[in-house]
Amino acid sequence: MPATNTLVTGPPRSGKSTLIEEVVNKIKRPATGFFTRELRDKGKRVGFLIATLDGKKGILAHQNIKSRYKVGNYGVNLGDLDQVAVPSMLPCTDDQLVVIDEIGKMECFSRLFKETLLRVLSLDNQVIGSIALKGDHFIQTIKNRDDVALVSISETTRDLALKLFLQEIQG
Repeated sequence: MPATNTLVTGPPRSGKSTLIEEVVNKIKRPATGFFTRELRDKGKRVGFLIATLDGKKGILAHQNIKSRYKVGNYGVNLGDLDQVAVPSMLPCTDDQLVVIDEIGKMECFSRLFKETLLRVLSLDNQVIGSIALKGDHFIQTIKNRDDVALVSISETTRDLALKLFLQEIQG
């Protein structure tokens, strides 16, 4: 089975999200999905925002959120993840590209996110996204799927990866 889904992986700050955003901006296809963004206060990162391609926003994680789900100093907000990010992953048409930035530890605390991800990866729609370099069994299972092409990047290889990614997407 040919890979219909392309996921980029690499160390933190290697440009995964930037690469995905550049791909989305350069292709001329309808798309749905979400990006994660850093939330900063006076130059200091205090959390992460969810931003869907259709303009919805939510808080993925924040230092001030009290949650039983934590990554470092950040409490994870499963409510916004499930109500903002997850619905954006579901394509409305067969030709819609699905953007998932990112598949990481915070997102994988959500059972709904994981179930929806598995469902979306099995659709005929093409998925592009980023996935954690390291991760638990679920993340490794996603990376090992026959329908997933994994692209590893670093800060120095991001521009070359963009060209290859665009070739793969435009097919």
